[in-house]
Amino acid sequence: MLSNAKQTYLRQTPPFRGDHVGSLLRPEVLKQARLEKAKGEITAQQLRAIEDEQIKRVVEKQKAIGLKSITDGEFRRAWWHFDFLENLDGVEPFEAEEGLHFHQMTTKARGIKVTGKIGFSTHPMLEDYRFLHGIAGEYTAKMTIPSPNMLYFRAQFDESPYDDQEAFFHDLSTAYQKAIQAFYDAGCRYLQLDDTAWAHLCSEEQKEELRAKGLDPDQVRANFARLINAAVANKPDDMAITMHICRGNFRSTFMFSGGYEPVAETLFTELNVDGLFLEFDSERSGGFEPLRYLKRPNLQVVLGLVTSKFGELEAAETIKHRIDEASRYVPLDQLCLSPQCGFASTEEGNLLTEEQQWDKLRHVLTIADEVWA
Repeated sequence: MLSNAKQTYLRQTPPFRGDHVGSLLRPEVLKQARLEKAKGEITAQQLRAIEDEQIKRVVEKQKAIGLKSITDGEFRRAWWHFDFLENLDGVEPFEAEEGLHFHQMTTKARGIKVTGKIGFSTHPMLEDYRFLHGIAGEYTAKMTIPSPNMLYFRAQFDESPYDDQEAFFHDLSTAYQKAIQAFYDAGCRYLQLDDTAWAHLCSEEQKEELRAKGLDPDQVRANFARLINAAVANKPDDMAITMHICRGNFRSTFMFSGGYEPVAETLFTELNVDGLFLEFDSERSGGFEPLRYLKRPNLQVVLGLVTSKFGELEAAETIKHRIDEASRYVPLDQLCLSPQCGFASTEEGNLLTEEQQWDKLRHVLTIADEVWA
């Protein structure tokens, strides 16, 4: 039986001591089926049946390796953000002139634009979540969606009906309130908001680009926090909402560099979320010093110390040492461990094998067990 001291380190509610961001590598059979659907060679129903089969497989695998939070791997999506955002009322996808620029790599072209009043009347991902919830069993089904900041920061507004930013912020936050309630009504008790927009404020180069566009980085930071807090304002008490922040993740590359210092006080003192998944797998993310701003006793910080970008396993003692370093700023009881990002933020996936992916997740769980339990 565990001592009282060790019992305090066990978590029965999310985020968990050993957790994960959400997306998983798409199997070749699923990639092929999506290509066949795009060519009109199979129907949407046939594609969904293949998705169902593959989701069931990876859910069982997540259970088998010991994860407490279970995702569908985002297997029904091409992108971690566009698929959700373009199904909001008033948002449409379009073929952009170019893709998103990563370090020495560019994504396929895709964009979203605001063409009407933003709202949430229904959404195909509600049914996606219900399927996951139905096969999760006693495990916690985790839903991941982009934060409202991603629409604010990524969408084009040339055809938008909004002349007033306040009206846009009101409608966007209201749409997210409705979305959160809808997922809750479908059974969701663990929701994650994924957000790469904060990384723009961690990079001096990106802040200069914002200024060149006539934007004040301090005002953008305030807007980000405001939108997040408005979105989660009415969340049910028994629903955990976390936010994942990283610097881009496409084919094992990244977009930005820069530590959390410029946004730390906002992240750790102003945001009304239950947990923060933070990228800390390389020197691009800076050190743990910004954690000194964390004073909330009910905020969990999930340290993304294990990279999802390559397959080689980090030395366990190195990860433990880094957790110990972080605990100098935040009590160990408020820390957890995960990979720094998902394994496939887009359907292309990172440059490692599926077995290496599972090894990474096992590694996280083994280290978490040794540190906290």
